[in-house]
Amino acid sequence: MLVGKYYSNSDVRIEELPVPVIGPGEVLVKMQASGICGTDVMEWYRAKKGPRILGHEMAGEIVETRSEKYKKGQRVFVSHHVPCNDCKYCRAGNHTACDTLHQGNYDPGGYSEFVRVPKINVDFGIYVLPDNVSYEEATMIEPLACAVRAVRLLDVRPGQTVLILGGGVSGLLNVMLAKQKGARVIVTDINEYRLRQALAFGADQAIDARQNIDLVAEKVVICTGAYQAVEQAFRSVDKKGAILLFAVPNRDIAVPIPDFWRRELTLFSSYGAAPVDLAEALDLIASGKVDVKGTITHKFPFRQIQQAFNTVVEAKDSLKVILV
Repeated sequence: MLVGKYYSNSDVRIEELPVPVIGPGEVLVKMQASGICGTDVMEWYRAKKGPRILGHEMAGEIVETRSEKYKKGQRVFVSHHVPCNDCKYCRAGNHTACDTLHQGNYDPGGYSEFVRVPKINVDFGIYVLPDNVSYEEATMIEPLACAVRAVRLLDVRPGQTVLILGGGVSGLLNVMLAKQKGARVIVTDINEYRLRQALAFGADQAIDARQNIDLVAEKVVICTGAYQAVEQAFRSVDKKGAILLFAVPNRDIAVPIPDFWRRELTLFSSYGAAPVDLAEALDLIASGKVDVKGTITHKFPFRQIQQAFNTVVEAKDSLKVILV
């Protein structure tokens, strides 16, 4: 089978590997669509772990099964990380802190023609797609689930102002969810295309981040790795407000401690998604409450994976880029 092996952002190679052999309780999925996540092009993070086969936003068809739960021919989204559901973190509802979730994956990765789904992922991480959800839309289940978790943690409420720093696909997903909560939403970015898209997806304001405009928001979501966004977040968050790190810069951040203390601010992060978030994301897509189809701007044949990565890295007029 063909795989796309990551060495660096500019060096993603099509190589060949044997089709994985499944064991008891496992399934083999033929990949039909796989999204490229923004974290896959965080070269400072990915290159040191390479070469490896990335891809964690994968949907496909079960072509072989040794599980009693699923049958051949089913259309599925497969979660790459799953919790054990038994540790102290899982029992407290903090599934994304589970050690099992951080250690597991499917074999060899979403950027491959076939994927072996380990038994634990079969047990806790397969979602059968309704007929009205396409494979392409299903690649957005995991990104949307991450935003579902973030908005839930932020406790966004009607009438609040939510400032989203970064208008890429993760920023737009947060826009749509915050608007559903009844919030007023402001987006900043330096890319004109993304600012226009932010308005199209429901933002009340879209502002060039290079402009020196005073902004005040009860909730701030950082959806870009640019360090300037961290500084903007602390300038813009209201008293008793909260800042959420949805994306992170590649360096430690400086917290203005006296100001942080005096104004009683909250700073926290949101990593990944729990099973409950994935289930909610699929329901939002299937019900049409969130338009993920509109965020998919580019589709590339699998053999053109390098061109797909180039499109994501350039970040000009693209939002979600997927391989089919």
